[in-house]
Amino acid sequence: MMAKQTSEMIQPLNVADYFTLAMDDEIRRNQLPGGLCGFALQLNGRPDINKLARRIDEFITRFPTASASLQQRGKQFYWCRRPKPEQILFQHHCPETDSDTDFQRATIVQLFHRQESRETIAPIEFHLILGQQTHCFLIRWLHPFCDAKGVELIFRYLCTDDQAQRELFDTPTMDALVNTQLGKFRWWQKIHLFYKANRYINQLDHFQSIQHGQFQLASDKLNFLPHQFSPEETDLIAQQARQHCGLTGTSQYYIGCFMRALHQMEPDQAGDAYCVPYAFSLRKQNALSPMLGNHIGTLFAQAPKALLAGREQLFSHLKQQNAQAIRQQLDYAFLPVMWAASWLSLEKYGRELRKSYQHDSERSSFWFSDIGQFNFDQHSFFNTSITGLFHLSQMSNPPGLALLCCQYRKQLILSFNFIEPVFSKSWISQLQQKMAQELLGQTE
Repeated sequence: MMAKQTSEMIQPLNVADYFTLAMDDEIRRNQLPGGLCGFALQLNGRPDINKLARRIDEFITRFPTASASLQQRGKQFYWCRRPKPEQILFQHHCPETDSDTDFQRATIVQLFHRQESRETIAPIEFHLILGQQTHCFLIRWLHPFCDAKGVELIFRYLCTDDQAQRELFDTPTMDALVNTQLGKFRWWQKIHLFYKANRYINQLDHFQSIQHGQFQLASDKLNFLPHQFSPEETDLIAQQARQHCGLTGTSQYYIGCFMRALHQMEPDQAGDAYCVPYAFSLRKQNALSPMLGNHIGTLFAQAPKALLAGREQLFSHLKQQNAQAIRQQLDYAFLPVMWAASWLSLEKYGRELRKSYQHDSERSSFWFSDIGQFNFDQHSFFNTSITGLFHLSQMSNPPGLALLCCQYRKQLILSFNFIEPVFSKSWISQLQQKMAQELLGQTE
């Protein structure tokens, strides 16, 4: 039996995978379909479907985790081989009576609300949504499978025509990056980091997070609203970010602008501060591997309500907060906590992640992700042109609101994700306008 169990296992979840699996469990407890994420390319023509299908088949052959099944064995979770390969490339054809835009949105929303058990859902699926004139290629994945940077690498793999170049993409036989980083510390340093992280969380939890949304309403569905800035606007935003937060503080600038935009929407909202978790990547820069799995740590940005009125004081606070976190190694302090928490039940771990120790309320004001520059040099996707992209992420409710950021071809792209009817599309549209004004420096 042990031999059979070993042969069916492809790989165990690493520490950061378990972190995202706990959030998958929390999302399912909100009666939503779990930790589904999406990365969509907007296309102005039909791609070469046969070539795309062959490249996906090759990808699945080289990386069998992509067609695996997530199974629990004892207290731990593993990716296991399926008895037979599942279909993971799908085509959706827009009826002639529908508009391309409406059909694409309706299809994506449907794909993000298909209820499937954790054991049967495919870790990754590829969806080609074909319209009359415009088209969309969507990668939908389960967050424990990999992080957003990994999906960017999958796009790059699929679009690399040279076989020798594709061979450079690999999953080496190495430990998870969280464990690799932890291995650099001695045992007493790990204990010190553990207690440092605990003190950090207790400090954050002195403030009750500001929450927006009508949480008395039951979660219904995820919706999204992308916003793409022009190259000229993106350049102006980059200048503002450098001016207020320095060369390495772009994410803090986005977060601060979003805090101010939310505060303008509802200045009297209950709570003491905005508290925002954000991930940072442990991957080496420009590394093509490891391809699958999550390789992230986590930090928080927090700003008391009193700091939101002035841009200068808010950005100065966020910049200093981030610099202090790095200086005190708070980025690495969470790694031993993540390792220890991976032995908890999913329910216990999810509660520890979400609930404030001081107030027993939701810790996060909103979810945030900034994957930076989308390093995708090709302007075409299997013989068709890419006109844009956007991201999607299911989330727990509360907070029911996420801001996902990316730059592509010198254009900043924001994807506002929200749970309806807790947030309405009209409310998010107003928020989007205020966010644009904040980013462009058009407010005091």
